Amino acid sequence: MSVGSYYKTSADSGLITLQTSKADLAAFTTFADQVPKAAAAAQRRAINKTLRWLQTHISRTVGQQERIAIAAVRRRMRVFPLTGSGQGQGKLWMGIKPIEASRTGRPRQSRSGVSVGKRRYEGAFFKKVYGGKPDIWIRTASKHFRASDYPGSEVSGGGGPSSGWVGENGSRFPLAKAKVSLEAVRPHFEAWTRKAKERMRDVLAQEMNYELQKYLRGGRG
Repeated sequence: MSVGSYYKTSADSGLITLQTSKADLAAFTTFADQVPKAAAAAQRRAINKTLRWLQTHISRTVGQQERIAIAAVRRRMRVFPLTGSGQGQGKLWMGIKPIEASRTGRPRQSRSGVSVGKRRYEGAFFKKVYGGKPDIWIRTASKHFRASDYPGSEVSGGGGPSSGWVGENGSRFPLAKAKVSLEAVRPHFEAWTRKAKERMRDVLAQEMNYELQKYLRGGRG
């Protein structure tokens, strides 16, 4: 309980962990000692409400910053709410590997390429290649190919999907899949965690006050 909230990032994801600290609970020590179950319920609701607020805040911020659909950002996020007694942690996980451009909006094919939202991929085409859902692809030999529009794509070598080579109509040629890098969001995890701490303190005060008022009205249990 003394550690408080924190974050960590890895090569392909970021994780924000929310938990109350002794400093957060300092103003409610007496009430928490007298009515521990009510205090624990207040902590649980405060953490889980803050997680949902954080998910909404981050998805909106990233969507606007990266010019992609908010729904696409939310699909990259997982909320792990606090359950049980309220003595523990809630977590928000976010994948930050490059996201397929076809998932960031509605792809539109034209004779000259594919557009998704405000992004334009000249020389690309939208179709199924490996099976499953269609994606936006470009031949790496195309004069329109730019590596920055296709982050994380393997475009060298040959002889299999892992190398970026695709067999189609009996021929083989290198393709790259259009993606949008999310590396720019990595530096923001510290700020998001700080904002979540501030938000959680406010929500915790509201939830503790609710439990206190319920207790004073005789709603014990």
